[in-house]
Amino acid sequence: MYGMIHRGIRSMVQDKLGEDAWFALEQKIGIGPTELLTGMVYDDTMTIAIISEAAARLNLTTSESLFEFGRYWIEYASRGSLASAMDLTGHDLVSFISNLDRLHLSVGMAMPGSRLPNFNVVLSEPGFLKVEYHSQRTGLENFVSGLFYGLIERFGLIGEVAIADSATCNAVFEIRYKDGHA
Repeated sequence: MYGMIHRGIRSMVQDKLGEDAWFALEQKIGIGPTELLTGMVYDDTMTIAIISEAAARLNLTTSESLFEFGRYWIEYASRGSLASAMDLTGHDLVSFISNLDRLHLSVGMAMPGSRLPNFNVVLSEPGFLKVEYHSQRTGLENFVSGLFYGLIERFGLIGEVAIADSATCNAVFEIRYKDGHA
């Protein structure tokens, strides 16, 4: 995966458990600043090792940790160096998810060798979205679910995300939502 993802995981661990917990994680799995370079592409096994160790420290399963990190990522990206890209991607849930591929295209141009997923909104009705997710990576559906929940929160909505169908490197998500202020 990418250094920016590693930096996001670091931030989540530090926010929830403190700086010492992150330092202990680094020591246990043998990583340091060179694994946190934002624009670098790293082997997925390193990212999964970081997520797994973070999960253990947070008393979560790896799947739960992926989900929580997905939710966290939206807030993290919104306040960091990706803030302007996040703002330009969409001003509501439907437009944001519809424009994810454009966001990933700009990220991909800055990071040669990246393998970014594709998202396709196949059905959009008031309060409901059906989204196809395609990736060269396997096992990230919980992360994507967390991302969708994070986006629901970003736009002041309440909702639910379900995986309607799942196959290797592909999934169909159903997102039901309503205004959180009503």
